[in-house]
Amino acid sequence: MWVFLETERLVLRRFTEADADNLFGLDSDPEVMHFITGGRPTRREDIVSDVLPAFLRYYESFPGYGFWAAIEKSTGEFLGWFHLRPRDGSLPDQPELGYRLRRSAWGKGYGTEGSRALICKGFTEFGARRVFAETMAVHTASRRVMEKAGLTFVRTFDRRSPYKIAGREQRDVEYALSRSAWEQQEAVG
Repeated sequence: MWVFLETERLVLRRFTEADADNLFGLDSDPEVMHFITGGRPTRREDIVSDVLPAFLRYYESFPGYGFWAAIEKSTGEFLGWFHLRPRDGSLPDQPELGYRLRRSAWGKGYGTEGSRALICKGFTEFGARRVFAETMAVHTASRRVMEKAGLTFVRTFDRRSPYKIAGREQRDVEYALSRSAWEQQEAVG
């Protein structure tokens, strides 16, 4: 297993083609997908032909950046994933942070733990100047993870979505953390 990063309770590792079932199980839960697709599951065929290959391409296209399977150390259980990656058309020194976790992992601090570790790695090893994350304004749990990970509110904006999702009318939000602000947080720490 190629381990990318370890925290107190998590192992973040590269995805492999063998993770199709893990991703399908995650994206099949309507509650997990609520703020992404309005609860529509991702078809297994799409995981195999589109989603997983896109995850795997990141390792070659952007060394150090990508999507990482989150594994609970104590059980070996797949909990979901995190990503730290440049967005299409964005600068590599301003990666986006993201996460998707199984319901069984919600409310246990895994989102914050994995996010903090990736933010640290981005600033200390990959030369990131700024890390940002986005979510729907009404997605309070995700916003709280961003805040606990040290990001602060930047703006509200409109994002186009092909899905009708309750709360979409309240728009989306961006949170961010600069390297200098992160260094100050670490010094206080």
